[in-house]
Amino acid sequence: MNTADIKISIITPTFNSASTILQTYNCISGQTHHNWEWLVTDDCSSDDTISIMSAICEKDSRVKLFKNAINSGAAVTRNNSLANASGEYISFIDSDDLWFTSKLEKQLNFMLADNLDFTFTAYDLVDAQGNPLGKVVDLQGDNFCVDYFDMLKKKATLGCSTVMFKRAAFSDFSMPLIRTGQDYALWLKLLKSGKKAYLLNEILTRYRILPNSISRNKIKKSQRQWSIYRKIEKLSLIHSAYCFGFYAWRAVFRK
Repeated sequence: MNTADIKISIITPTFNSASTILQTYNCISGQTHHNWEWLVTDDCSSDDTISIMSAICEKDSRVKLFKNAINSGAAVTRNNSLANASGEYISFIDSDDLWFTSKLEKQLNFMLADNLDFTFTAYDLVDAQGNPLGKVVDLQGDNFCVDYFDMLKKKATLGCSTVMFKRAAFSDFSMPLIRTGQDYALWLKLLKSGKKAYLLNEILTRYRILPNSISRNKIKKSQRQWSIYRKIEKLSLIHSAYCFGFYAWRAVFRK
């Protein structure tokens, strides 16, 4: 199959994303792989997100906009886009993150070359204005991969906006219905099938750090991690404590 014939579905939730969503669209529309659809579900924004997205939809038929009837959180919002996806491959980008222009093409070729079902890339961090913060995540060397047990111990971060997987490889890729950490819970669900996630060891994604982001609150992140171990994965107390020890060590010492 010609690579250009392969459609990639891009999944994005929005909520009051007016200040960043056009930049996100621009990095998608500038991709060197052109066969994609962008499925955006809005979670009851009160700013200009809907009007901006509506204008994008008018000029680009590859963009599809959906709306939640009530504010429901990122898991429900992403799942609505996933339910409407038609691509052979699924990727994610959050409404304030950015991709390098070759991201989709390089990641798809990486997967096709070795018949991989689940991949992620390294990424760097930028501030709210898009200025680099000088920190890189998941640049771990070539031939790096993680399985389910590795991810329980957070051997890699797997930023949501870096992930791509082959749709046909998984029977269920809906996100668990939790308010935060649903992407990590999904990676565990996919890996539990026996698959591995393989790293494309190149910085192809930019992750924007916002001042009030839940993901920056270490206490809330730790509580979320423990809850996923116990309530979603249903690990024993001892196994949860064992995995949490690795998670905590990496949270402190990972560069």
